[in-house]
Amino acid sequence: MDTIFALSSGSPPAGIAVVRVSGPAAGSALGSLAGRLPQPRRASRAAFRNAAGNLLDDGLALWFPGPNTATGEDLAELHLHGGRAIVAAVEAALAAMPGLRRAEPGEFTRRAFANGRIDLAEAEGLADLLAAETEIQRRAAVALAGGALSRQVEVWRERLLALSARLEAVLDFDDEDVAALPASFGRDVEGLASEIGAALAAPSAETLREGYRVALAGPPNAGKSTLFNAIVDSEAAITAPLAGTTRDVLLRPVALGGLPFTFVDMAGLRGNGADEIEEIGIARARIEIERADLVLWLGPEGEGPERAWEIEPQSDRAGRRAKRAPRHRVSAVTGEGLPELKRGLIDHAVRAMPGPGDRALNRRQRALLAEACDAVGVAAQEKDPLLAAEGLRQARLAFDRLVGRSATEDVLDALFGRFCIGK
Repeated sequence: MDTIFALSSGSPPAGIAVVRVSGPAAGSALGSLAGRLPQPRRASRAAFRNAAGNLLDDGLALWFPGPNTATGEDLAELHLHGGRAIVAAVEAALAAMPGLRRAEPGEFTRRAFANGRIDLAEAEGLADLLAAETEIQRRAAVALAGGALSRQVEVWRERLLALSARLEAVLDFDDEDVAALPASFGRDVEGLASEIGAALAAPSAETLREGYRVALAGPPNAGKSTLFNAIVDSEAAITAPLAGTTRDVLLRPVALGGLPFTFVDMAGLRGNGADEIEEIGIARARIEIERADLVLWLGPEGEGPERAWEIEPQSDRAGRRAKRAPRHRVSAVTGEGLPELKRGLIDHAVRAMPGPGDRALNRRQRALLAEACDAVGVAAQEKDPLLAAEGLRQARLAFDRLVGRSATEDVLDALFGRFCIGK
């Protein structure tokens, strides 16, 4: 196997740069640069030199013999001054060594997975942690990266194995016509299915990662773009009294109260008078309404999508068409009602987000948990021990795919491609 290296810290210039080396030649590479191999797991000052003996930098060397390392392999770290020229010179010296090459994106983490240091669910959590921009994203990612989901799946898997062993005991007596399943078996399997089903109620990781999606909808000139700009605190959308000014979908991610949101401004909805370009915008707007977690309806009362919030915009304007019972009355011009609207959005979105210590499930994890839940549910209803055993086996396979005991290359490529080089 090749030995890989990469800058694992932020892009230079920086106060410190950390270059990581992992693989069978990590020790010899560190020894060549530092002139010696330091004591394991102790930072040691070193003068790093290239093959010609030229001084590259005066820094710290760390040596971690495998397999008890982050990647499960021999691992070295070079802590350097964070200048571009220093990092480039050290990387050039490493690249000139036989058997060493630059790492691909996510390759360090992929090796950790391949060597059993982390499972697939933990790797997904680590990817989310690196991408976290809000406190709630960080908390959920830490829980996943720390193995919260993996530990729960392992508990369920052990229970499946115990239930399967009970089935095998029944099947062993099949020749003696005592193959009936005891009533307690069905109750235990139903209890497990109920637990897995309850776990499926966890918040969506996509909502957490992409933000709670709020679409502003209504007819042309309803004040959508003006309110959109006020909420995101930016002149992101063009506003004008001319109907049909907004013709495409405009997305703006923003954090409110520590929660990630994505606000969507789009073309006004109308049936007549739209030109060809505006018609395309209206079609896209309808798609966004379907995708949204919440729609703020700024049009005539009662004409918005189901479960949309009735918003009375332009509350400062004389002669406006007032709504009888809007959820919020707002003016993007004077700011009236804006703090209350934002507070309402935060209170509403927080229920879709994981609380402290809670898990969030991505689409892959949710699909596999649902598959396991269905298989266990089928097993609970089966009277034939062979068919019940097959249901439990299918559930175990779903759990194995969830944590990566069996995973296809395309799944691994998609996951580890999310990581930066050096992680």
